[in-house]
Amino acid sequence: MNLLELARSLNIVETIKFSSGMLRNSKQNLKYVIVVDFEATCWKKGESPKWRQPEIIEFPAVLVDLSTQQILSEFHQYILPSECPKLSDFCINFTGITQELIDNNSVPLAAGLVKFGTWMNDLIDKFQLVLPNTSGSIPSVAFVTWTDWDFDVCLTKECKRKNIEKQKFFDQWIDLKATFKDWYKYRPKNFADALRFVGMKFEGREHSGIDDSRNIARLACRMVLDGAPLIVTKDVSPKCEKK
Repeated sequence: MNLLELARSLNIVETIKFSSGMLRNSKQNLKYVIVVDFEATCWKKGESPKWRQPEIIEFPAVLVDLSTQQILSEFHQYILPSECPKLSDFCINFTGITQELIDNNSVPLAAGLVKFGTWMNDLIDKFQLVLPNTSGSIPSVAFVTWTDWDFDVCLTKECKRKNIEKQKFFDQWIDLKATFKDWYKYRPKNFADALRFVGMKFEGREHSGIDDSRNIARLACRMVLDGAPLIVTKDVSPKCEKK
């Protein structure tokens, strides 16, 4: 019995069942989410010199239809780390990304962002996506990450170090971990623990960026079915910065 089932058996939480019609009439405005979960260079504790900072080595994204729970499109690109191009043994074992993959199948971050932008533009045209703060209309899609680290720390800091201009659509996102804690009143130890709490299991290889993204998407869909509203939790666009 998982934790959520135990809580329900003890009448600690209330179970609310939603029909598809009820979900369409709920406060959930988003129809889609784009889940991103970067993998970055890493080292065994105590083996990383102070000057080394994480560099993105895997850039995955999945577009999910929240009403059908179907993945409609995926983006996947390996990224060449320029500051420390040789992966540590720890990083290879942790992520499953080999040095050969990076040497033969990667592009610099700037080129990866351009390719991602092309993928995004195609999706915007095909599905008529409306991103947060891009028009006066209600957004139909938002980025989802597990914690703020991917966009607020990893991508932002690397772009600043390398003088790369990241697209403005990366300025708003949903931290699904924060939403999970607020909705279920439970603080998961990690992502696998969050899945266990709602009776789900990880599918694929943990710490593979694309598999992580797919599983975060699965959890987002489950949370919507449980009634959780998905709304932007972080906005770092210039107009939202403190004066």
